[in-house]
Amino acid sequence: MPFNQNSRLDPSQVQDRRGRRVGRTMAIGGGGVGLIIVVVALLLGADPGDLLGMVDSNLQLSDQNISEISDLQAECQTGADANTREDCRIVGYVNSIQEYWSSEFANYGVQYTQAQTVLFSGLTEGACGYASAATGPFYCPDDQMVYVDLSFFDDLTTRFGAQGGPFAEAYVLAHEYGHHIQNLLGALDRNSASSTGPRSMSVFTELQADCLAGVWAYHAAETGYLTVPTNEEIAQSLDAASAVGDDRIQRETQGYVSPESWTHGSSEQRQAAFVDGLQSGDINTCNTPGWTE
Repeated sequence: MPFNQNSRLDPSQVQDRRGRRVGRTMAIGGGGVGLIIVVVALLLGADPGDLLGMVDSNLQLSDQNISEISDLQAECQTGADANTREDCRIVGYVNSIQEYWSSEFANYGVQYTQAQTVLFSGLTEGACGYASAATGPFYCPDDQMVYVDLSFFDDLTTRFGAQGGPFAEAYVLAHEYGHHIQNLLGALDRNSASSTGPRSMSVFTELQADCLAGVWAYHAAETGYLTVPTNEEIAQSLDAASAVGDDRIQRETQGYVSPESWTHGSSEQRQAAFVDGLQSGDINTCNTPGWTE
């Protein structure tokens, strides 16, 4: 497993809301991989509200539906814990990602602002509205938090056809934190979702987040939390990036590809953006990309 056994985790960077009850009203949060489920609904001519409505009261998880929700502070203390528990692994990835970006910002004389990750099950509420399992992981710039229902990583394999694996999770988290970096640098265009197509601002924003995820992966071992990623682990990230490409999702859901409606980029673009950051390890690489050409 990828974590250094004796590294000390900081669970305070992750909120655990799993098992909490919320109201039934839902709104779609913005940013990142989370929009893909909604995009699929639009491509199929469905109402995203209907799609979310399918996740009925089953998402109103009662106490008996939740088995042994952990206390992250008590359970996730070392890299050894991260190597054996998925929720602790998320803590470890978040710690590593934020350690790197804090150091990188300091190199430019800029103060990095941490973004908490919120683990939830079914539904939760944030500044961007109500998040559901159906929306997938996303970053909310209004409260500077990353929202993740861990069931998404099962969906990544069962619904999107990815091979999965721990570093696929790392890619997803690093991508969402890429949006946080864009937000801190004033480069997150909140109106980008209105533009579509392979060369749209929406696609550029998502691909740049993929590139920033690759930059972190290049430096991941330097943070002290992780060992150097193996070729197999990098392959897990690339496979996850491919699985959530617009063209692949369109092909599997509607049987044909319509590039003019892309919002996140093709599988090839997403992989290329991640590799760009991974090979250079330089944030400036993500400012002059060739992915949308």
